[in-house]
Amino acid sequence: MISTTRTQARYTLPGAVKKFTGRYPNAQLRLRQGNPTQIAELLASGDADMAIATEALNVHAGLVAIPCYQWNRVVIAPLGHYLLKSQRLTLEAIADYPIITYDQAVAGRSLIDKTFSYHRLSPNIVLSAIDPDVIKAYVELGLGIGIVASMAYDSTRDSSLGMLDASHLFEPSITYLALRKETYLRQYLTAFIELYAPHLDCTLANSALDMTRISKDASRLPTHESSCNVAVKRFR
Repeated sequence: MISTTRTQARYTLPGAVKKFTGRYPNAQLRLRQGNPTQIAELLASGDADMAIATEALNVHAGLVAIPCYQWNRVVIAPLGHYLLKSQRLTLEAIADYPIITYDQAVAGRSLIDKTFSYHRLSPNIVLSAIDPDVIKAYVELGLGIGIVASMAYDSTRDSSLGMLDASHLFEPSITYLALRKETYLRQYLTAFIELYAPHLDCTLANSALDMTRISKDASRLPTHESSCNVAVKRFR
């Protein structure tokens, strides 16, 4: 079983899940969703074999968290919104509008709050939600502009919304894959890791501790979006 967040389950895991079930049609794959703290607890208790989330996993005792991807945020608004005409997005411009974004329980929200606070800005967050699809739904209704993870926006699927890159405003967040310490990497686990994050060198690993040898330089991590178009790439 894989414990993960709603965003990861909806936007980053489908490709790997499809390939995995195609390769192992008789394997039973289960996804359990929750917030990062719940996900870490499921893994630590042995109720999950693997956890994928942002934050929480890298500080939980008894777990080995491997950085897989970096991601950042975008600002979304209904097509025709005045903010979408901005040539270069600023925090001040964002703070001028009602904002819809992630709940405090969701990884990455604290970084949004800290960024505004550092610049002495008080954003008007009128609505918060755990599910990025809920955020987009209320942005479509005109309740405010949205701040969501970049992988949660798709120009085709979200055709009623426009998007502005906000990666120059916020520090990137890291998606971690976590295992329990001393976990033996069974064939299914290794196969899924290779499909989800092919740039990780885990094919010869016999335990989760072996995987800590992988470079943890976040600046070298690919984004979720780029990983979809890049063949196997390994850290040195």
